[in-house]
Amino acid sequence: MRPMLIALLAAFAVGRAYAAPLDMETIMADPDWIGPPVEKPYFSVDGSSIYYLLKHDGNKVRDLWRVPVQGGAPLMLDAAAQAQADGDPVFDKAHAHAAFIRHGDVFWRDLGNGRTMQVTRTDDGEISPRFMADGRLQYRGGDDWYIYDPRSGISAKAATIKLGDDPDQRKDDSLTDEQLKIFSTLRGIRADKDAQHAQDRALDVADATRAGRPFYLGKSVAIVDTTLSPDGRWMLVVTKPKGHDDGTAPKITHYVTESGYPEPEDARTYVGRNDGAPQSLVLLDLSRHASFNLKTDALPGIKDDPLAELRAKAIARLRKAGKDDEADALKAPAVRPVYVNSEFGPGVVWSDDGQNVGIQLRAYDNKDRWIASVDFSSHALVSQHRLTDKAWVNWNFNDFGWLKDGRTLWYLSEETGYSQLYTKPVGGKATALTTGKFEVSHPALSPDGRSFFVRSNREAPTSYDIYRVPVGGGSMEQVTHFKGMDDFALSGDGKRLAVLHSSSYVPSQLAVVDVSGGTPRELTDTRKPGYKAMQWVEPKIVQVPSSHGAGTIYAKYYAAPGADVASRPAVIFVHGAGYLQNVHQSFPAYFREQMFHNLLVQRGYVVLDMDYRASEGYGRDWRTAIYRNMGHPELEDLLDGKAWLVKEQHVDAHRVGIYGGSYGGFMTLMSLFRAPGEFAAGAALRPVTDWSSYDQEYTSDILNDPQIDPEAYTTSSPIYYADQQRDPLLIMHGLIDDNVMASDSIRLYQRLVELHKKDFWISLYPMERHTFVHADSWHDEYRRIDELFHDKLGQ
Repeated sequence: MRPMLIALLAAFAVGRAYAAPLDMETIMADPDWIGPPVEKPYFSVDGSSIYYLLKHDGNKVRDLWRVPVQGGAPLMLDAAAQAQADGDPVFDKAHAHAAFIRHGDVFWRDLGNGRTMQVTRTDDGEISPRFMADGRLQYRGGDDWYIYDPRSGISAKAATIKLGDDPDQRKDDSLTDEQLKIFSTLRGIRADKDAQHAQDRALDVADATRAGRPFYLGKSVAIVDTTLSPDGRWMLVVTKPKGHDDGTAPKITHYVTESGYPEPEDARTYVGRNDGAPQSLVLLDLSRHASFNLKTDALPGIKDDPLAELRAKAIARLRKAGKDDEADALKAPAVRPVYVNSEFGPGVVWSDDGQNVGIQLRAYDNKDRWIASVDFSSHALVSQHRLTDKAWVNWNFNDFGWLKDGRTLWYLSEETGYSQLYTKPVGGKATALTTGKFEVSHPALSPDGRSFFVRSNREAPTSYDIYRVPVGGGSMEQVTHFKGMDDFALSGDGKRLAVLHSSSYVPSQLAVVDVSGGTPRELTDTRKPGYKAMQWVEPKIVQVPSSHGAGTIYAKYYAAPGADVASRPAVIFVHGAGYLQNVHQSFPAYFREQMFHNLLVQRGYVVLDMDYRASEGYGRDWRTAIYRNMGHPELEDLLDGKAWLVKEQHVDAHRVGIYGGSYGGFMTLMSLFRAPGEFAAGAALRPVTDWSSYDQEYTSDILNDPQIDPEAYTTSSPIYYADQQRDPLLIMHGLIDDNVMASDSIRLYQRLVELHKKDFWISLYPMERHTFVHADSWHDEYRRIDELFHDKLGQ
């Protein structure tokens, strides 16, 4: 078929989908023209309203809004109204009192008479209010915890922690003994000090109105985190070595500055430059003023080396090269260092009565995750659950807590291959509350303790809704039917759910639904009229068969409605982050890219957006398929996507382009370099080109440390395949990117120069970080991608 006829037929088909032609200026403009998504909803104290945040037009400020649960016009709260607004409340056991944070201060309310008391007025920004069993309220300010007594109106520190040596713990030596023996005056001074200390200790015990004596943790540690038990008896302190060397930090340079001078900025360190700081646990007994170190050496598997085989090879290689010092540095520790898993989920959770505590620990090699309790009588950790993964323990699905009985843990675990919900009595046997080949996340325990509400894609991998799960076991009951359910919050009485839901072209909106299900009540529509008037191509979720035994690869397919024209050009979009799901029925994180795909469809292309292996939502094996082999299984999937386009959609195999950002940029490079000739052109945005220059936490999980596993880095880094480049390549990068630094792209560019390659270009953006924020940059970036595909795909 002649190109002109193809274009005419495509334009006719597209004309039925769009009220007006799309243009780059509109779709890459500041997203204020779309309308903001609803963020962070929570119920008012009395449950009659829901508060939420909306981005303000023209800046990054979030405005506080309120809408009645029964429906009605949402109200943006001005400064005066915000001064009277509720924060996200917590309640005491009798549901007689509530507490919340407003503008960083703590407020307490009597639900019987509605009286509200301001507990704090500071610049510290208090957080984490929680009622104690005796009616008092605890909260946190910085690393310190405070207890507020509504009866006395007094708020006091639960404990004072100091980073130094205890002055009462004298270290007398033979010279001290000799001095005291010789000089009576010194003996008198010493006796006075001892008498004063004895009196102070007696008063501390007898007089509850006095501040307690400080706890001294020593001068060689820094505080990472603190938590206070709900009964006020115990405090758990997480520490790390003071002044730990994280390794040399590379620098990025701001070239366009207010000062007119280039300004350097420290960025994150590279993977493998130094091990992370190991963390330790200190248990403080506040009633007896005693402290105990909680050792980790009894955790199951803590003394194993999951990298023993790779480590032995690396050490042998170094010794053969005469690098004995480097080889010695790679020896496995006797006890693997750990950290409290607060970055990827709750790190420490107390039971409501304070009689039990759960601590989630993770090995620094990320092959093990433990949930441990504490035996307070022996001051020791007791392992309750161990999750082991030969690749790496997931960054998601780490929620855990306690049932209302205070003796039974609940937690998420990927041990069956999919995230599922479990309960386990302390010292007892675990029970799976959910089972199947689907993911469970966001567990929330109902106030009465009888049910969990969870987010799950049980219906289909791309469809998310809320399900109710009985605590005692039983079938999952579907509560909502949005298919694009993003998040939710329970009301204080446990009767309603505030639900954020979205669809392909509708950003997150707020609805309220009874916990028993039924028809939801829609409370917001924040879309702007101009955006609502647009007509978009609805992506079709398709299943691409894997030719490599991986099963089904889910993808979004964009094409003009009704169009059936052979030999069309196509573009494959590769999402970023690696472990991210973009094939779902919610509003995508890549909403600009989705509008660009509409523009491409308008111009006669078809577009395929794939959840390649490593993507979220499809279970553990899909996630870890890339272990030590990044860019290889994913490329197989992308090539299967191209084959599907050619076979099923009659795409011209010689006119398929590819593009993506971050991990998607990395995969664009791997696609062009490792499968030359398969793609007519590619655009790599902010790509990783050499994994040895990426960060520690993400990279070492997937590829191990480069000193131990250098082969994984060579296998997985595009720069080592640059000699195979022959297809047109456009590279784009923000110069102040502090995630994937611009040096990645610049080093690759130099490599291509030295290889005497052609048909490659680079575009740098002086005022952009990893995620672009300026509309001009977005416009320029996608204009260049559009022109690349127009020139090289013949459209």
